[in-house]
Amino acid sequence: MMLVSFGTRPEYIKIKPILSALRGHINYKVLFTGQHPDLVSNVQEDVITLNVEDGPNRLDSIVASVMSQGHVFEGIDSVMVQGDTTSAFAIALAAFHRNIKVIHLEAGLRTYDLKHPYPEEFNRQAISRIADINLCPTNFNYTNLLQEKASGKTFVVGNTVLDNLVDIETSYSDNVIVTMHRRENHYWIDQWFTAIDKIAANNKGLNFILPLHPNPNVTKHRDILKNVEVVPPIPYEEFVNVLAECKFAITDSGGLQEELAFFNKTCIVCRKETERKEGLGIFSHLCHKPEDLYGLFDFINENYKLVEGVVCPYGDGNSSQRIIQILKEHRV
Repeated sequence: MMLVSFGTRPEYIKIKPILSALRGHINYKVLFTGQHPDLVSNVQEDVITLNVEDGPNRLDSIVASVMSQGHVFEGIDSVMVQGDTTSAFAIALAAFHRNIKVIHLEAGLRTYDLKHPYPEEFNRQAISRIADINLCPTNFNYTNLLQEKASGKTFVVGNTVLDNLVDIETSYSDNVIVTMHRRENHYWIDQWFTAIDKIAANNKGLNFILPLHPNPNVTKHRDILKNVEVVPPIPYEEFVNVLAECKFAITDSGGLQEELAFFNKTCIVCRKETERKEGLGIFSHLCHKPEDLYGLFDFINENYKLVEGVVCPYGDGNSSQRIIQILKEHRV
């Protein structure tokens, strides 16, 4: 029996195609680790919910809670974790402690800077040390694990998030999508918002739309955005259509870099580093600090169509089927 774990919205989006492909092929249970509690009502699965006890340090609480609830691993032969959250690391470690096979979905992404992103870079490196099967989106990720001498079996399968996007038509509107939420941006998110608002004020022909992340470190700066349309979080099925129709995006997200590339769209990435280096200089352009955003915005606004017809480096939308074949062949 396989245990498939998720706790956040991005994790669910990326395991959803896997769950569909698993049915009728491999027996599985779904474990929800609870970071985004509103998710459960939308999940069409029988879900085991793990209780995370809150303490003074949220990351400590997640790890301690997972490690103390061994009952969720009873009857389990393998565990699949996605990405790089602290709960993914904790589930993988708990499985390792019980000699249960660990399957890492979206393996091999690296910045090699433990502070960017924090704590995700540590989490994914640590999972790679104990994973039995590494499912890498790209050859670049595969090479990272090869150089690190990761001991698990390693495969290139593409990114499962793109399986959700097949057959969605692409067009270009005057909308610029903005998302901002990462932990390493919290200390100066007011500066990012100030720069974005000034750019919006100087580009009245464009519609700047920001679905507001619910984290208090983000929402407390909402009033800075006078020239940006601030909206509540948009359901994923609607949001992918928003992305498919936008002109380009300003973001600190990882997943958006992949989705926008699949739609042949460009994005400005407001981060010091990105683990998705395959699209750099083509689909994505790093912006290290808010004052650099002005000139980069003008460049992208003028050249947003340069990526039309360029092949997406993150996959072709058929990752789930490749993964199921691998899991069946290795008797997971």
